[in-house]
Amino acid sequence: MENAISLIISMAAYWIASMMRKTFTDRFGGTAASRHLYNAVGSLVSAAVLLIWGGFGQLSIFTLLLGIAFGIITAVQQITHLKALETGSLAYTTVIISLSMLIPALSGALIWDEQIGLVQVLGIVLMVACLILSVDTGKDTQKRKATMTWLFFSVASFLCVGAIGVMQKWHQSSDYKGELNAFLVVAFVISFVYSGLMYLVLRVKQKKNEPTPERAASATPPSRARRAIALATGMMVLAGICVAANNKLNLYLSGVIDSAIFFPLVNGGGLIITTVSAFLLFREKLSLRQWIGLATGIVAVLLLCLG
Repeated sequence: MENAISLIISMAAYWIASMMRKTFTDRFGGTAASRHLYNAVGSLVSAAVLLIWGGFGQLSIFTLLLGIAFGIITAVQQITHLKALETGSLAYTTVIISLSMLIPALSGALIWDEQIGLVQVLGIVLMVACLILSVDTGKDTQKRKATMTWLFFSVASFLCVGAIGVMQKWHQSSDYKGELNAFLVVAFVISFVYSGLMYLVLRVKQKKNEPTPERAASATPPSRARRAIALATGMMVLAGICVAANNKLNLYLSGVIDSAIFFPLVNGGGLIITTVSAFLLFREKLSLRQWIGLATGIVAVLLLCLG
């Protein structure tokens, strides 16, 4: 019963974080500075939650170095994910990023002598079909260009999530697996530092490029600006809490629930909930070609989980 409750909380945290990410990009996205700000605040909150939840513990050089690399890739993944959501569908982006479990699966076969079954091979074939079907081949050049931009950032995020999975597996296969909380805290702190510095640099560049003081002064009424700042801050903090909870609970559950049950439930369930939300809450529309690709991608994810 306790595991079932933890699983429900983990999936709910994943869903809330996905909704916050999409809503933030719709309301406040559009600039590199806003994306780095979102990641910086969220990462700092995640690190604080993990410290309160499990403390820091011991830290070896191995965990420190791997945590630093993990943090940088986590930051890049968050930025590319936000950019993908700005230029494309939440449902389709979620499907492609969910397929990243293929990378740890392949690394398991190449590095840890794990087996890849026929079901996973079929999932890989369907994943390729999903990517091909996602590209708009119509006559509208501008729309096709936007689709390619979205696909580029979605695939970049896919590769980063896959690398994150490999590093998690690497750490948990080492003699330092007991330093898991320290590993995650280091990663989120590095992610915060990276995006925080990038945000400051981008803000300085923005100020240099402002046309006139008059235009800047007449931009937004103070009361409206304060409400927007409060809303954006609340969304970033809530997303950070949910990301920390999702990471912590999934790592715990992966050790107490059979993989054949856990991974299909977490990956497949989270994917389906987010996809349904994309159409019900954000009113996303897809072409027939994209609908077929989306369905193919969902089946691919489920096959890779079962494999």
